[in-house]
Amino acid sequence: MTVSATRTARIGVDIGGTFTDLVMIEGDGRLYHAKVPSTPAAPEEAVIAGISDLVRDSGISVADVREIVHGTTVGSNTLLQKVGARAGLITTAGFRDVLEIGRLRTPNMFDLQWDKPAPLIPRRHRLEAQERIAADGTVITPLDEASVIAAAAALVEAGVDSIAVCFLNSYRNPVHEQRAEELIRARFPKVQITTSVSVLPEAKEYERTSTTVVNAYVGPVLAAYLQRLQTGIRRLGVNAPLLVSNSNGALASAETACEKPVFFISSGRAAGAVGGARLGEALAQENLVIFDMGGTTASATLVNGGELSRVSEYEFRAGISTPSRFIKAGGYMMSVPTVDVAEVGSGAGSIAALDSAGLIRVGPLSAGADPGPVCYGLGGEAPTVTDANLVLGYLPEELAGGARHLDKAASEAAIAARLGDALGLEATEAAHGIREVVNANMARAIRAVTVERGVDPRDFTLVAIGGSGPVHAAAIASLLSMDKLLIPATPGVFTAMGMLSGDIERYFTAPIGRVVEDVDLQDLAAATADLRRQAIANLREEGIPEEAMELLPEANMRFRGQEMSLAIPFAEPFDPARVREDFLETYRSIYSYVSSDAVEVVGIRMTGRGLRQGRLDFRKLSAPDHEEAGPVSRRKVYFGKDAGWIETPVYDRTRSPRKLTGPVVLESNDSTVVVPPAATVERDDFLNLHIRLS
Repeated sequence: MTVSATRTARIGVDIGGTFTDLVMIEGDGRLYHAKVPSTPAAPEEAVIAGISDLVRDSGISVADVREIVHGTTVGSNTLLQKVGARAGLITTAGFRDVLEIGRLRTPNMFDLQWDKPAPLIPRRHRLEAQERIAADGTVITPLDEASVIAAAAALVEAGVDSIAVCFLNSYRNPVHEQRAEELIRARFPKVQITTSVSVLPEAKEYERTSTTVVNAYVGPVLAAYLQRLQTGIRRLGVNAPLLVSNSNGALASAETACEKPVFFISSGRAAGAVGGARLGEALAQENLVIFDMGGTTASATLVNGGELSRVSEYEFRAGISTPSRFIKAGGYMMSVPTVDVAEVGSGAGSIAALDSAGLIRVGPLSAGADPGPVCYGLGGEAPTVTDANLVLGYLPEELAGGARHLDKAASEAAIAARLGDALGLEATEAAHGIREVVNANMARAIRAVTVERGVDPRDFTLVAIGGSGPVHAAAIASLLSMDKLLIPATPGVFTAMGMLSGDIERYFTAPIGRVVEDVDLQDLAAATADLRRQAIANLREEGIPEEAMELLPEANMRFRGQEMSLAIPFAEPFDPARVREDFLETYRSIYSYVSSDAVEVVGIRMTGRGLRQGRLDFRKLSAPDHEEAGPVSRRKVYFGKDAGWIETPVYDRTRSPRKLTGPVVLESNDSTVVVPPAATVERDDFLNLHIRLS
């Protein structure tokens, strides 16, 4: 094949629990994608293999790959599996137990058996230094440098290789933390150090300490992974920069991800939500629920009026994670900007079992990629959602374009042995029970971002992404009385596409701590100008020219005495009356009332956004021109007790007629789309599917 010297390409990569998804887009809009089995023991191996496959299949030169954008689960898996660095904490004398105390809350006040998550750093590795700074930033007790050195030496002797430094009120005056960092680096240069003022110079001791500790705990693991990945990419001959997707759906360099990994914990799931919002914008659809179902988890995000829902803090926890502003203390707190995602531990690889009451439970344990579902034939013995879908006819006997053969007989036997026999059910009935339970679990995540926020899901379109999202989307929409579904052109690799549609972002904060009417406007203007300078300097380091920069100031505001704050955008110069009114309006829209208490400005945040020239635009994708064809096969599909088994036509999605009436199954090498009886499905010019339920 002759390779054109003018071809350029960008690659997006998303690592899932079962498959690693890759998308490559050329400058003219041509799109290529691939799914390769994930390699949990060394995630970079699947990424490198997938990039090699894409380059080979497209015929492009490795020298023409201009950018690789990556979403990684290394951070979240490190927290979930508790396999982070051996970390220590040095803090102000008397405050070593801040992590234990937390917020003095429980996520469910009626759960008397709830156990608080164990701190990432045990008490024996949380040591104290003599120093004290007042709430106004004045020094009460000067830093005792000997106590810092002694604490660091004790931690290093105990085998600690990452140290978090978090002193009381350091966000007001960082000199003690900065000096402590200098002292530790001079004596222990191999130890990674995270200061709270470098990660989160904001008020609230627990939140700041927890965020700093997560950064120190995850940092060495993520840095080692990204270094291995970059080395492997270079060996392929690709010299393009590596960008990493952060928890807010934006991008930053791999170097930034190594320095501040706490901003990248929810890397992958946020990118899919951003991609869904961009797709909605391209199709002029402003009200969407982005539903993403992968191998391990399923998540839901709301796009309301064209705006993607975001929050300024979240907790990482196992099992179900709902973004409620009222339920706290169930996980590890991180005060970082993030897409507001409700997540449940129910994915295609989630294991189905009987609980103590003899009822079917699905998840949060997952078979993952190794050993995987029973039907993979890799040693898995516990039936999963994938096994149930295969038995019910929803899935073909080969996935990812033939990369994985599925053993239907093995799935039937496992479901019968583990569930059916105990429940007195046939394998089909037990498989249907698994599917019903997992659908209910995932509908719960969607209710968390709609009904629980006072939003009627019936007014929204359900966008189904992920390898398994389109298999379950219609059934979940029916549970929620939603009748409109949108399936993107490549749902199985859509998260990787979402990364290619993101911009560069960096975040900078400064404390204020005044009632809004009493804010010193000169001081606030000076602080805002300083944050702007920091943002511009950091975006320049990311290679962004000034004409492509957006600087977005926000004020973190609350009623006096409250713990939580809301981020309110403001235009410069700062207008106290206008910003106060915007805060009240935002507060009322969330909580349905406002207080008569004074309104405080806790601090300001500057988001520096770099608009990427090569960002994916869904309106410019070029879809291949395929001639329509009839069904490639037929198979029996079980559509519930009322409809039973129905002989269903199966189409190659890229060659199917533009409009069909269900029941229909549409297959491609990245996903399977299930259209139930009486529903209609129509394909647009960009291969997106629009489904209307009867």
